[in-house]
Amino acid sequence: MTGPELRALMEAMLPADVLAGVAAGAGLQRRDRKRDAVRLLRTILIAAASPAGGRQADMHRQYIEAAGAPVTRGSFYDWFGGPLEATLTELSARARARVQAAPADLPAPMADVHDWWIVDSTLVMLPRPLRREFPGAGAYAAVKVHKTLSVGRGAVVDYHFSPARDHDSPHLALDETWRGAGLLIDLGYASVARLAACRDLDIAVIIRLKDSWRPVVERVARADLKQTFVPGTDLDLFLDGVDLGLRNVIDVDAEVGAGVAMRLVGVAVPRKGYRFYLTNVGRRLGPHQIADIYRVRWEIETNNKLDKSGHRLHQIDARRPAAVRALLHASMIASILVGSIVHAHNRATRPAAGPRQRPPLHHGLVARMLALAGPRVADAFERTGADADRAWAHIAAALVHAGQDPNWRSKPSILDQLRGWPAKPGTKPRLSSRAPVLR
Repeated sequence: MTGPELRALMEAMLPADVLAGVAAGAGLQRRDRKRDAVRLLRTILIAAASPAGGRQADMHRQYIEAAGAPVTRGSFYDWFGGPLEATLTELSARARARVQAAPADLPAPMADVHDWWIVDSTLVMLPRPLRREFPGAGAYAAVKVHKTLSVGRGAVVDYHFSPARDHDSPHLALDETWRGAGLLIDLGYASVARLAACRDLDIAVIIRLKDSWRPVVERVARADLKQTFVPGTDLDLFLDGVDLGLRNVIDVDAEVGAGVAMRLVGVAVPRKGYRFYLTNVGRRLGPHQIADIYRVRWEIETNNKLDKSGHRLHQIDARRPAAVRALLHASMIASILVGSIVHAHNRATRPAAGPRQRPPLHHGLVARMLALAGPRVADAFERTGADADRAWAHIAAALVHAGQDPNWRSKPSILDQLRGWPAKPGTKPRLSSRAPVLR
């Protein structure tokens, strides 16, 4: 990631003219001499990852430093209303559209679709007085953030909010926009109707087998049978005739529900028996590869953790519903920005052939470094000419230096493993010794 590349990405995500236009259209920029809408929006988004204190108080301090305007805290908090929420909603849509327009980077086993999307939700606890507007499942206030993460682009491409008491499954609607994609979901989204929709929309899907499902086995592709197998038996009866040795895999054609044809694969796990997966992915990929691709679903769990720890999604300290939603949008946009930076760098440094030679960037480390560099980023936006070039080059060098994954050789990601880059023998995981430095 070079200075010009970082500048182009940041200006594309946070362009002054678009920020000003969206803010004016939403009524955020009024005849308030102390309110600089562009600086305010950039401060909110960059400060979303800053750990300096309370969420809004931290944004207030950074805005004063960036704008040089002595705005009182009460006046600053008043800006967190409907117009700011509408502005950040529009900016979020633009950021997600830009992510979807970026080129995908998928390992060969996952490249039969234009992208793989992972769907999951994360719970955000809110101040107790907000229970009426954001009811939780108990005597608390909370909201669910339902996210769709792009594997090929390394960032969230869609999200929305719902009451915390809502079940996840109704919030996943498959339509024509999903055609030709891949879908990784956990058992919270399991339904026969959803599998049928994947079939009808040509969506590649991998999901764990639900315990209550009894698929009917139609044909055996791979299994070690101890006795004659009769097609048309359910899974339990089929397993009575299968040697469940730990070296075995099972790969059969099965029927789930009312005529939904799926492929059922089982992979032995030491001391845990078999793990079964339902998929419609063809047999170009073996059972172990199907299981490995399903492991990629953990990327969204890592993303949820990063959003809470790195982008302060769990530190919503607002007391008004519009302000709460504005801060939720700010965290998600900051997450998308970091994901875009990491994806652009890792894709540019990935070799066309052979194992990786340069360390990839780590989302969490880049988020921390970007939070530390917040004031410098705000200053770089205001510079021009050679001064701007030097400022962006310095920020990019700091992000790359401090954001390198220290365990990329000893613990490669599952995506790098699918690219054929195993852990280097003799290496051990280690903590990063790179202290963020900004001079």
